[in-house]
Amino acid sequence: MTWLWPALLLLVPLAGAVAIMFAPARQAKWIALLATTITFVHSVIVAVAFEHWHDGGFDLEAVVPSLGMESMGIAVRFGADSVSLLLVLLTTLLVPLCVWGSFSAISRRVKEYYGWLLVIEAAMVGVFLARDVIFFYVCFEFTLIPMYFLIAIWGSSNRSRACIKFFLFTFTGSLIALAGLLYVAWQYAEINAVFEPGGGSHLSWTFDIATLTSFAAGTLSASEQRWVLVALMAGFAVKVPLFPLHTWLPLAHTEAPAAGSVLLAGVLLKLGTYGLYRFVLPMVPVAVVEYAPVIAVISIIGILYAALICWVQDDLKRLVAYSSVSHLGFCVLGLVALNPLGAQGAVLYMINHGLSTGALFFLIGMIYERYHSRDMAELGGLAARMPVWGFFMVFFTLASVGLPGLNGFVSEMLCLIGTFTASATAEVYPGRLGPWYAAAAGVGMIFAAMYLLMMVGKVVFGPLKEPVVREPAQGRALPPDLCWREIGVLIPLAVLCLYLGFQPKPVTDAAAGSIETMLSAYPQEVRRYVARESADG
Repeated sequence: MTWLWPALLLLVPLAGAVAIMFAPARQAKWIALLATTITFVHSVIVAVAFEHWHDGGFDLEAVVPSLGMESMGIAVRFGADSVSLLLVLLTTLLVPLCVWGSFSAISRRVKEYYGWLLVIEAAMVGVFLARDVIFFYVCFEFTLIPMYFLIAIWGSSNRSRACIKFFLFTFTGSLIALAGLLYVAWQYAEINAVFEPGGGSHLSWTFDIATLTSFAAGTLSASEQRWVLVALMAGFAVKVPLFPLHTWLPLAHTEAPAAGSVLLAGVLLKLGTYGLYRFVLPMVPVAVVEYAPVIAVISIIGILYAALICWVQDDLKRLVAYSSVSHLGFCVLGLVALNPLGAQGAVLYMINHGLSTGALFFLIGMIYERYHSRDMAELGGLAARMPVWGFFMVFFTLASVGLPGLNGFVSEMLCLIGTFTASATAEVYPGRLGPWYAAAAGVGMIFAAMYLLMMVGKVVFGPLKEPVVREPAQGRALPPDLCWREIGVLIPLAVLCLYLGFQPKPVTDAAAGSIETMLSAYPQEVRRYVARESADG
């Protein structure tokens, strides 16, 4: 029954979703809150018991027995290293906050809404715990279904276009990524085919992630690695998203309900960066080294392009959505620097972006509940009316800007330092980036400070400006400041942003072992392929 311990992180939310189906509508939110809180507590217990925080090893490894697909090499195989578990903790923290934060925002089809939140939590956790390619892909793809319905049913006026565009972009990209992974599995099966005495043979299939990663890095030719890299990037770059595959994200964010936007920014986008970390970097090292400058340039274009677009936005939610495109470019840049500093910054950025940007979407949702508007032309000087909301808005904006002492600063600086020093450490780590890449990306930090502080100046400070509210919140002509429930949603995120700003070492040290394990194969694998290609040439 060892498989049950990690599987509970998926089974508890699914059990909660089933319970909601048969419960009265008025109890749905409480069942969802209970199930997600139990899942979070269980994830903390798992993290406390985790034995490989610093050595890069895997724990919680288990296989669900008797599924009838073992002969095909397919299994529901669990396992987590420190990076996986950090992202599981982020997920299980954000989902109960999304449930709690939706208590006053959702008044129709509440059973469906909270049921879909529980289902998407199970799928997201499954992505981070999967150690089998097919299990990973099923969870990776299944996240689309709950998010599709969250946008389509509870989204804004343009929700139909948003959910269709979201589904088509991400579904198409992940199909191409699956083709790349299946090619690796097919090559493994052919090379390890079992020959029978009578002259026949049968392929030896496996979809174990560790086995296929080691096989692809050590056996596929350079040209094969290039094609696998293209296939994997098609799926994971859409999910991040990288320029120019980002166009689905601002629309999806703008039309999604507040909780949907929080989960999009906080977790679903991290499925792309996690895919780069778990599959692309260790599986095709030669192709990554060869094309790292190309990926870096695309990331920098996204950083600067999205930042410039933020300057001309009038919609608060769309502005923060484009800022996600810009910020996650730093994360990808840190990964392709191919050294510990850059990778540690990228992993820390995955956590920090989920906290600060998720909080900004919560705050925008709270404003929308009261004013039914996100237009900065209609909103201004709200600190005079809502001082508590204004405090949190300034705090989390400064965290996103990268103010020293808050969480965003450390992760951005580590990504930039890793990029800056990549060429200097090339004898140990095969990075091909350098100071010019870091300088160009650093301009994006300046742009971010400008557009985010301009947003705060317009909406939080200055003369009070409020739209006419036709349906006043709680029967009042002027909406009140944040209630205790809303403050309770924001406080955990604020505490973590402050703590990780002063003490990022728990995350960076936890990720260090996993990162070293991933990077340790690069020099010898790259040199082996260079020698082999030279001999063949």
